[in-house]
Amino acid sequence: MIRHGEQWRRFRSKVQRPILQPQTVKKYVAPIEMVTEDFIKYMEKARDENGDLPHEFDNDIHRWSLECIGRVALDTRLGCLSPDLTSDSETQRIIDAAKFALRNVAVLELKAPYWRYIPTPLWTRYVNNMNFFVELCSKYINEALERLKTKKVTSENDLSLLERVLRSEGDPKIATVMALDLILVGIDTISMAVCSILYQAATRLKQQEKMAEEIRRVLPDPSKPLSYSDLDKLHYTKAFVREVFRMYSTVIGNGRTLQEDDVICGYHIPKGVQVVFPTIVTGNMSQFVSDPEEFKPERWLENDGRLHPFASLPYGFGARICLGRRFADLEIQILLAKV
Repeated sequence: MIRHGEQWRRFRSKVQRPILQPQTVKKYVAPIEMVTEDFIKYMEKARDENGDLPHEFDNDIHRWSLECIGRVALDTRLGCLSPDLTSDSETQRIIDAAKFALRNVAVLELKAPYWRYIPTPLWTRYVNNMNFFVELCSKYINEALERLKTKKVTSENDLSLLERVLRSEGDPKIATVMALDLILVGIDTISMAVCSILYQAATRLKQQEKMAEEIRRVLPDPSKPLSYSDLDKLHYTKAFVREVFRMYSTVIGNGRTLQEDDVICGYHIPKGVQVVFPTIVTGNMSQFVSDPEEFKPERWLENDGRLHPFASLPYGFGARICLGRRFADLEIQILLAKV
């Protein structure tokens, strides 16, 4: 999970092709739609007498996100949307562990690394969290491996993402790391993004109505199953999401450790220094965006050359771009289309 350089590159090369292919993502429209429909039913039951959702609704969003990612990365429904989920249940432990891991990895990486010499409390808890994740993923991946042994396969299209990785690599460890990557990064990041998107939609009635009109036009029959091609036509809805990411970036930026000395904007930066591309700042700078303080999804639909392509960069860029970005976009689009 924290490999760099050649070790990271070897792993990435083994899983990148099946994950990033659009054809792979298309297979998960129906499964994620099913999860999202269950989530909507869950939300309807969770409303109080005034029609309001509970204060801990953000945790419910995490549960939806985990259920979606579990279906993709582990080939299973984890039961996250069960109404009687307890604080000590496996599902809630996954959510809590993912939050802890993602929100503390920067502390371990950027602050004084005492944990390299002594097992600090933070490091010990982090290791225990990761061990829990590995055990969990291994359980479901071994089950998928056993199913694959008896599955009749005529083409790659018959295989899920997990099955493709298991079949091509033959190493459950590769599949485990892939699942860890998708789950750990996906649960918290997607959940916080969705909370922000829903809040902006709820407080911006003009843009909300434009999205609703587009969804009604592209998807006139709510009972008809969603298709990838229909979701691709939701241009304004996708522009709304990009504008939320621009103004209210879910993460502060993208960090990289320089592998060699470099000169950036006239500054000499030595090898080993952490460099951050602060998307939460650059997305709101007038030299990259016209009228950056104005919330205007239409700017992403115009081709006037005045908008820098990096003004919204939620998934990074280049070789280390987010592995699960296509699935993240798919989950968000399906939720907005169904809600």
